[in-house]
Formats: sequence, C-alpha cells, structure tokens
Amino acid sequence: MNIFTIKEMTITALQAELAAGNTTSVQLVHTYLERIATADSYEGGTNSVLEINPDAIFIAEQMDMERKAAKLRGPLHGIPVLIKDNIDTADGMHTSAGTLVLANHYAKQDAFLVSKLREAGAIILGKVNMTEWANFMSEPMPNGYSARGGQVRNPYGSFDVGGSSSGTGAAIANNLATAGVGTETSGSILSPSSSNSLVGIKPTVGLVSRSGIIPIAHSQDTAGPMTRTVRDAAILLQAIAGRDQADPATVSAPLVPDYTASLREEGLSGKRLGIDQETLQQLEPHKRELMEKAFTALRDKGAELIDVRVPTITRESSVLYHEFKNGVNRYLQSVASHLPAHTLKEVMEWNMANTDAALQYGQDVLEAAEKTDGTLKQMEYLQDRLADIQESRTEGLDRVMTDAALDGIIFPGYDGADIAAKAGYPSITVPAGYTEAGEPFGITFTAGAFEESTLIEIGYSFECATQHRRAPI
Repeated sequence: MNIFTIKEMTITALQAELAAGNTTSVQLVHTYLERIATADSYEGGTNSVLEINPDAIFIAEQMDMERKAAKLRGPLHGIPVLIKDNIDTADGMHTSAGTLVLANHYAKQDAFLVSKLREAGAIILGKVNMTEWANFMSEPMPNGYSARGGQVRNPYGSFDVGGSSSGTGAAIANNLATAGVGTETSGSILSPSSSNSLVGIKPTVGLVSRSGIIPIAHSQDTAGPMTRTVRDAAILLQAIAGRDQADPATVSAPLVPDYTASLREEGLSGKRLGIDQETLQQLEPHKRELMEKAFTALRDKGAELIDVRVPTITRESSVLYHEFKNGVNRYLQSVASHLPAHTLKEVMEWNMANTDAALQYGQDVLEAAEKTDGTLKQMEYLQDRLADIQESRTEGLDRVMTDAALDGIIFPGYDGADIAAKAGYPSITVPAGYTEAGEPFGITFTAGAFEESTLIEIGYSFECATQHRRAPI
C-alpha cells in the first residue's frame, strides 16, 4: 500500500485490508508519515501536524502482534488517529493548546478520551495544530494560527481553514491519518469540518468526557470526531463516548448506544426537519444554490422539510470569559513547576515578555477574561448563564423543535453553532458540495440532547444520497 492508494480509505476499508494481510498497522503508520512529509511539512503544505508520537511505530507493532494472536480490540484496532493539541497525552508529546508558554508542557496522564482510544486499539499518530487557546486569545487572530505552530492552510486552496480544530480538519481532509479528534466550545468542530469537506460531530456536552482537555468553558466544551465519512465518525464517537467519574457532566448521561446501528441508508425517511430561514436568507447566491440542491436530496430520501425561524441570540454573554479564567487557572495548577505560567495572569505576563514571538495578534480576549474574578459567583456571570440556557434551550431549540414536532434543524455551513453550543446540544456537519471556486461547503443538522443516533441516521442517509466528498488535489 502506498501514499496514493491509502487516500480516502475508511476505517472499515482499512480493517478489511489488515484482515486480509494486504497491509499492517506498521505499514499504515509509515505511509501516513510519508504523506505528512510530502503533503504537510514542506513550505506551502497544510502545516497541520505539530508533532509525531515517538511511540507510534511501537504501538503499531503491538497492534499487529495482537492481530496475529486474534486479539482484536474493535474497529479502531491498529488505526492511526490524530488529535488536537489541547488534549492531554501522557507520552512523548506536548500538550500546548498552540501556545509558546506551554510549548514544553508534558501532561502527567492521558485525557479520558485518549485512554479510551488506546483501549480501543487506536494508534495516536500525533498532535495537530489549532487556533491558539482554541480561538480564545485574540479577536484579530485568524482561524488556524498559533504562535507555536504557525498558520494551518486549507488543502482545497486559499480558503478559510476553519477554527479552532483547524489542524484536525486540514489533516484529515488531506489524508494524513484515518480519523481525527477535535474540540468545540462554539463551532470549532463544525466550522473546520464544513471548511474542509469533512463529517464532524459536535456531541452533547456530557457524552464525551472533558477530563484532560485544556478548557475554555465547562458549560460548552466537548470533544468529537472529524472524519471523511459518517460511518467513520460513528465508529470514532463510539470509542470516545462514555461515563467518567472525574467528569460530572458524563455521569448523568444515558448509556452509549451502538451508533453504527444508526447507519441506515433510508434514515431520512419520515424525518421532519426544520429549515432555518434566517440563516438561509443571508447566504451568498452560490451557497444558497448548494443548499437548495441539498433540500431536494433530503426530500427525495423521504424527509419532510418545514420552514422555521430559530431565534438569533444577539445579547453579548460573559459566560465564556468567566468560565475560561476559572477553568484555565485550575488546569494550569496541574502543569510542571518549571513551566513559566500557572495562572492566566502569568500566561499574559509571559506573553508580554516575549511579545515578538507570542503576540503577533495580541491577547485582548485573554485580557478580558482576566478581568473576571474566576469564582463563577459574579452576578453578571450567573445572569448570563441562566439567560443562555433560557434563550438557547427553553425559548430556542426546544421550543422550535417541539412546536413543529421536528427530528432536527438544518443550518447552512456551520451556522447555528452558537445556539447549539449554548444549549449543549449535538450537531453533525456533512459535505454538501463545493462552490465554483472549489471551496468546500457543508450542511449542519442539530437535534436535542443526546440525539446523536438521530443525527447519524440523518447524516448517513444524506451522505449516501449525495456522495459530495472528494479529496483535495
């Protein structure tokens, strides 16, 4: 197997090749490393991979040995996966959130989802670049930029790469690993998935553990799969979801179902889906045309489309600023004593002392977060948090979906990410075509809490009907 035949291969297809003895996990790692060298690391490449796991080949050897002994762990056994640089790994890789201040930080233990990936037999191939501090550092900072890693580029051309899981998006779109994990607070999985012609699932908050992930906001943060097909996304979600006693949000979550059981080609039949007219009317004409074609495909597969208006939350909320300071200060207490910062204030001071390298775009968002008291008891925070829940759930998605008896709501691109994020509700983005200039465009479906199975049904059926995804040239 060479770097050309591996392109666009799915988890299922690779497992078939491995089972037939046509390749090995060691060969897969070699092939992806060669592809990273030729498509990512050169000047002008996607610049999406920050570092390689020094143990990747050894882990692959172990997975091959287990395969020979007929001790398969599941569908991810021996499959190379890339993860975002804000997710802890207790190995030879750093966890920096794209920052220079944490460039020498080695986590003391795996994030819970990383432990689950290892248990499932996945090979953590490396860490990918991201928008620094998960796009919560500076308003002028472009998507995909970090002081540690530089600028991630879209493999499809000079288009926005999306943020903040931009490295995951560009890497998986560019076939640098079989699948990837991103994180989202508001749009950071859905945006790069739409921008890179990928399937992205932003799960319900509490389905995937937040333990061991550098936080922005505990009320909205979640990790999720970014893949080239809905089936791969379902397989990866299955592996990383589950209860973690260290994360209270997961303890009350329902037991994880078999998401692959939702991969039904006729999954759209009888589904009632709302079309958000507000976001549709704001689209550029060529993207509006892509959405109209998507609506035709949905109707042809048996879905009933109903015009709805999802409320737009225009009120400025302070929630992320308060929760960021609280969460980051707590996380930084766990880093090694020799590192230069253990509070948000110390991060900002270190950045100021290293302005040329660390502050190309400033740190105005960090400064705004530092002005909060970090206790989560300020009236401003409490009022905004309650208002976010009321507007996004009670008067927002819950009301719209209940009034129209909907299974889901359709948004163009990653529009609608903000209201779903505030509600903590799940969404899936699926490729919906390309503009005349070749820019990828996605369609997003949003549902109620823990309705990932419904979204996978919808997304898979739409994917089967349209088959829009194509590899970048």
